[in-house]
Amino acid sequence: MKNSTLKFLLLTSLILNIAVLGSVGYSYYQHSFRKPAPFEPGRRAFLVKELSLNPGQADLLIKNQQSFHLQIDTIRQQILLKRITLLNLMKSDKPDTTKIDQTISDIGDMQEDIQKKIVAHIIEVKAMLNKDQQKKFFGLIETIITKRENGRHGPHGPGH
Repeated sequence: MKNSTLKFLLLTSLILNIAVLGSVGYSYYQHSFRKPAPFEPGRRAFLVKELSLNPGQADLLIKNQQSFHLQIDTIRQQILLKRITLLNLMKSDKPDTTKIDQTISDIGDMQEDIQKKIVAHIIEVKAMLNKDQQKKFFGLIETIITKRENGRHGPHGPGH
């Protein structure tokens, strides 16, 4: 193979690799670090309409949501720091399995705390709603849970 052809192939390969890595990095950022804003104005209007909320209920729900998301975001940041710690422990030449196990346990405890806060929050929101609104509210939650679980197939796609 000629020298210029080899250089062209190597340059093409390098450009392709950079493009793939950039795409994967951007996708990872979108899914991992970008926080959805569940109660931004468009979604608030959706909830007000879907649940037939009166203005007082809507204001109370929004105030409640802001406090709830602040608590959850704080715990998520702590989990992120623990995951970085876990990664650093695993990268060590001689990984300390006791520290690794404790870090995993800490992450699990924080995830459990988030789950408990979510349940408590849902019960608080439920208390703000009448029976018909509650039925619609839990229908929305069920739809979200079902879509998330049906959309999860792991890093290698369905069946892996």
